Amino acid sequence: MSKLDSFIRRMSAQRDCLNLVAEKLDMVDGPVLELGLGNGRTYDHLRELFGEDDVYVFDRQKNAHPDYSPDDEHMILGDFLETLPTSVLRLPGSAKLAHCDIGTGDKAQSVALAELIAPMVDSLLQTGGYVVSDQPFPYPGWELQALPEGVAEGRYHIYRKA
Repeated sequence: MSKLDSFIRRMSAQRDCLNLVAEKLDMVDGPVLELGLGNGRTYDHLRELFGEDDVYVFDRQKNAHPDYSPDDEHMILGDFLETLPTSVLRLPGSAKLAHCDIGTGDKAQSVALAELIAPMVDSLLQTGGYVVSDQPFPYPGWELQALPEGVAEGRYHIYRKA
């Protein structure tokens, strides 16, 4: 499979998983967490699904075009290991969704990061909340959910906090 085809499949899987979870969270209050702003494509999609005021973004730096970036109130800059533990003070309640796009290109490093931040994400997530991730993110009390039709197993991951 070409890199272009792989990218398209990953982006389609990401969109389809987020759309599925958005339907399940339609009547649920709480902020949405975006771990990894990148160039802002997913942030733009999340604000369409949930509203701009509900999406809080975590990343080391803000590189996205201003049209696809959150304002300073909704942007939390720094290393996840430092910003996640203290962000509970900034958030308006427990999160209903954490989208974790944390892949670094090194699979072992990405999985290790997911393991490190899982307890931090869990502490910010409400019961019944979801984690949608590009990496496997098993954590005690999180139930693996079925993927949308057409998304290959392992391409993306959805968990629900029991």
